[in-house]
Amino acid sequence: MAKDKKAAAPKAKAAKTEDYKPLTKTEILQKLAEKTELNRKQVAAVLDELSVIIADSLSQGEKASFTLPGLIKIEKQFVAAKEGQKNVPDPFHPGKTIDRPAKPAHYKIKVKALKALKDMA
Repeated sequence: MAKDKKAAAPKAKAAKTEDYKPLTKTEILQKLAEKTELNRKQVAAVLDELSVIIADSLSQGEKASFTLPGLIKIEKQFVAAKEGQKNVPDPFHPGKTIDRPAKPAHYKIKVKALKALKDMA
């Protein structure tokens, strides 16, 4: 009887055997040009200006952000400086210690997928 239960279990979906290659910038420009009936130079200008707008938005302050509606939210976060540490146990060589250098304060960028993008998957 146990064999019958195993046989009746649903089979997992097989993974695609094809390797997926992401679109290149040229391919993206070509597809956008076809869909919008603009030429490639105009589409390239729009994407270049979008990157300028994102950079301007992120330079507005410590907690600056940029949202591309329905797709992504880009946030800038301040990371405080960290002091150096001496004689920290080495996680790769038990029984030995290492010195960790100090890290200066910096900003990091976080990109979050919004609901509409998550629903596309």
